[in-house]
Amino acid sequence: MERISVLGLGYVGTVMAACLARSGHLVTGVDTNRTKVDIFNQGRSPIIEKNLDSLIAAGVREGRLRATVDGKASILDSDISFICVGTPSNTNGSLDLKFIERATFEIAEVLKDKTGPHIIAIRSTVLPGTTEMTVIPILERVSGKKAGRDFGVIVNPEFLRESSAVDDFYNPPKTVIGALEDRDAERIAAIYHGIEAPLVKTSLRVAEMIKYADNAFHALKVVFSNEMGNICKALDIDSHEVMNIFCRDTKLNLSPYYLKPGFAFGGSCLPKEVRALLYKAKTLDVDVPMLKAVLESNELQVKLAVRHIIHLGKKRIGVLGFAFKAGTDDLRESPIVDLIEILLGKGYPIKIYDQQVSLAKIFGANKEFIEKRIPHIADLMVNDLENMVRNSEVIVIGNKSEEFAGIMPLLREDQHVLDLVRIQETVRTKARYEGICW
Repeated sequence: MERISVLGLGYVGTVMAACLARSGHLVTGVDTNRTKVDIFNQGRSPIIEKNLDSLIAAGVREGRLRATVDGKASILDSDISFICVGTPSNTNGSLDLKFIERATFEIAEVLKDKTGPHIIAIRSTVLPGTTEMTVIPILERVSGKKAGRDFGVIVNPEFLRESSAVDDFYNPPKTVIGALEDRDAERIAAIYHGIEAPLVKTSLRVAEMIKYADNAFHALKVVFSNEMGNICKALDIDSHEVMNIFCRDTKLNLSPYYLKPGFAFGGSCLPKEVRALLYKAKTLDVDVPMLKAVLESNELQVKLAVRHIIHLGKKRIGVLGFAFKAGTDDLRESPIVDLIEILLGKGYPIKIYDQQVSLAKIFGANKEFIEKRIPHIADLMVNDLENMVRNSEVIVIGNKSEEFAGIMPLLREDQHVLDLVRIQETVRTKARYEGICW
């Protein structure tokens, strides 16, 4: 059983306090609004949320839950403080951190004279770097103590939906705990004992970022569904039937398959189908700005790779993987082709290795494409992988062909690798290694 203070009895804090009390912990909710505190102490919820009134009533009645405006006393009498205050938007889109700063300062004032360990857990949604650059400096400066040594710091994002928040607390999609020290992560993990969900322990910044990745993707899905629906309506197609069938595909559509940061998409299908759908929408007078941005963003990823290479200040480039995907000879709309053509136009000497495409030059479906469309690039191809690697200053890995992972031990300290596909999760090489977006 932990003694816990929850700073901020807004939506997240109220649900957090009530659910932790139900789990057997001694919880004190802290808020500057006395009316909200009084409602809480009467066993009623200050917010409207299914099942919350009964949880709060039980917690107050059994003596496990109370609320106060005296934050310092509550923090002093607890072992863990959850910061659940709001982080509203400023007019320019940035976060207003005044409530975070105020809560952090209040905790730090107590830590100054408090003996014994204390953990500060950020439950509020904050941008990556906020804990390290705002929260920890305030805590250390005001308390005179050191984070990770004298007190713990945790980022523990919430994944609650309005109208189902209590159920979401006990049945979350995941529990994420970012920590400076593993011992503090273990202690917070123990609070969620009995909750069946994947437990992820990670860094502070990753824990901060995951909430933004989640919500940005949720927003994207809503806009995508609406744009598909608008096109369907203009074509007199039942969009709900289309999306119901779409959602039955858990191999590609609702899966991790395409959700790996890396290089641009290409091939014979994706670019062509997106363009065709954009054209059809235009003929129907249906505006689809999100879909339009897909191709623009894809092109930017190619330009990003070009900028990376130019920034290195080296000339001899070796490209491993010419086709848009390993195990194929398909060069149609391969973003690697676009990358190579831009670099050639800027005068870079380039050599290319791709065993599948080399075979396609001799025979295969893409032989004609290679001979007629990109002969100037095909002439740059070599068959000796090791020799090309030795004579290149920059190695660009363009697809996940298994043989490319084997080059890492061959590389020297004066060489640079730009990996567009994350050939391995852990890379060991003497060369300077860099992913395009990791």
